[in-house]
Amino acid sequence: MVRTRVKHPSVAERVEAGKDCRKRTPLSALEGWVPAPGRPDPVALIEEQNLTREPDLVPVRHGRMLASPFTFYRGAAKIMAADLKDTPRAGLTTQLCGDAHLSNFGVFASPERILLFDLNDFDETLPGPFEYDVLRMSASFTIAARNNGFTAEEALGVTLAAVRAYREAMRGFAKMGTLDIWYARLAEADLLSAIELAVDTSKGKEQKKAAKRAEKNAEKTARKARSRDSLQALSKLAERVDGKYRIVSQPPILIPVRELGDSLGLSPEEMQDAAREQLRSYRSTLQDDRRLLLERFEIVDVARKVVGVGSVGTRAFIALLQGRDAEDPLFLQVKEATRSVLEDHLPKSKYRQPGERVVQGQRRMQAASDIFLGWTKGVQENRYLYWRQLRDMKGSVVVEAMKPLGMDFYARTCGWTLARAHARSGDPIAIAAYLGKSGKFDDAVTDFCGRYADQNEQDYQAFAEAVRSGRLAALEGV
Repeated sequence: MVRTRVKHPSVAERVEAGKDCRKRTPLSALEGWVPAPGRPDPVALIEEQNLTREPDLVPVRHGRMLASPFTFYRGAAKIMAADLKDTPRAGLTTQLCGDAHLSNFGVFASPERILLFDLNDFDETLPGPFEYDVLRMSASFTIAARNNGFTAEEALGVTLAAVRAYREAMRGFAKMGTLDIWYARLAEADLLSAIELAVDTSKGKEQKKAAKRAEKNAEKTARKARSRDSLQALSKLAERVDGKYRIVSQPPILIPVRELGDSLGLSPEEMQDAAREQLRSYRSTLQDDRRLLLERFEIVDVARKVVGVGSVGTRAFIALLQGRDAEDPLFLQVKEATRSVLEDHLPKSKYRQPGERVVQGQRRMQAASDIFLGWTKGVQENRYLYWRQLRDMKGSVVVEAMKPLGMDFYARTCGWTLARAHARSGDPIAIAAYLGKSGKFDDAVTDFCGRYADQNEQDYQAFAEAVRSGRLAALEGV
């Protein structure tokens, strides 16, 4: 039996380790970023991902990415991963979300039925340099701000707000006890209190109006999230036939397996049998009390469902289960897990099963995770899946509708949230010591983000030209 000795350096040693990193990698190291020589063709990287995706959904993915430079960025995690591998790094590792753009934050219900704000997508999670998530998040604000027509000064301001919030939050976490960090969370009440404070302290008629609008939007998002549960999903996604519910057909977005024919290499009857076997296998990855709870539900129907932007084309399903009767539904989402895009450039995951990689990464980073979060191996070779509830009071902001003041508040909220996620799995004392009290890191990251937004625009134009030329097929508006 191999025993690993866990080291416990003192606070002073951890501070010194963080400061030593500055000698190797100055805080200004990210300034003046330019693409590395021989940078891969971004369109070729997208084509490479398409090889393992559902052929009929690849045009849908392209169509969603084509909507704007911002939606392109959402689907371009593989492209940015290739760019990040050549950026300076301090050498401080944490669990990464891997795709921490601003649309991958949102609200959802904790097991105690409290609405929390947190990261909510972990398809690319992997241990790695903390800067990777900071850059992915911050650049998304620059790109979204430009997409919304903000001035250059406003775009710079919201980006700077995100980075500064991360750095200052990490300083706060560095002073907290280990369990206090683990229990830290941003609940609905905390979020609304912070917005109310912003309204009270805002100056000028226009700023007060903008703050009030942001407050109303936040309250609307929370109300909508609380209404999104399995009963609401039943009314939207299912129909009653011969006294039983079944998932409705809404191709190409939602197709019951009974209509998929042989496109998955299985007959509808084989798919139903496979779904039941998958459910049994998945239940075994849950802790006992949750496994016993899930055993009270039986599977009723399964359908393929298109979700997101970057993940379109990977296999994704929803499963309708029922408990005591047909009016007691539970919808589970089943998503394909592939290799993280970061594994092209960082050490491979210690988990051989990509679904477990996603689940364990999520549990490390989130303040609270879905009680039904688990994984299984797919029926076919080299297919891996993870499971979670489809709708558990989930909600998100409409990025394209955000104004500067609202996006500034949102940027600070995301910055704090990312810092808390990193503090749970990394060393907040060393990271805070490296970042320091000045704004040097903030300025360097903001400079990088402006330059990367320019590069993203060029990549988007190359992508759009590939669609126009017929190199890539795109189905828009779906």
